[in-house]
Amino acid sequence: MTTLPEVPDEELLRLDHQLCFSLHAASRAFGSRYRVLLKELGLTYPQYLVMLVLWEHGELPVKQIGAHLRLDSGTLSPLLKRLQAAGLVRRARSAEDERSVTVALTEDGAALRERARLVPRRILAGTGLSLEEIRTLRGLVDRVTAELDAAGDAADPHHAGDAPDGAGH
Repeated sequence: MTTLPEVPDEELLRLDHQLCFSLHAASRAFGSRYRVLLKELGLTYPQYLVMLVLWEHGELPVKQIGAHLRLDSGTLSPLLKRLQAAGLVRRARSAEDERSVTVALTEDGAALRERARLVPRRILAGTGLSLEEIRTLRGLVDRVTAELDAAGDAADPHHAGDAPDGAGH
């Protein structure tokens, strides 16, 4: 864990010193830009993320889509229902495990990939950053995410690593 240099609490409590707020503001700016670009595709940003996962990995169980996107099934299910209603995906119970639902692209869903291929370029161009700067920023944000996840896991008394014998719950 990194320790902070001696900085007065008053300084740390300033809004313009909050990393979380900078990330929140950037997320909202990205959302506004994506909203415009994705409107042409008939997708919302969360639906676009689902499509990215399916374009990359093909047919997957809902649970794996959720793991890729850090979303629970309660959040994911309505998104998938709307994508199915739009004719972009189909959902089916797994033959091996009836509790598991798999999601696959339809022909229209697969074809949408071609229309979506310019979206990332337009977003990257809109940032004003070079590809190297994007990679550096992404690495730092991923590191912050991993550190915060680890800190949250360590603070959770039910976390498997906290059990004295190493056994999880």
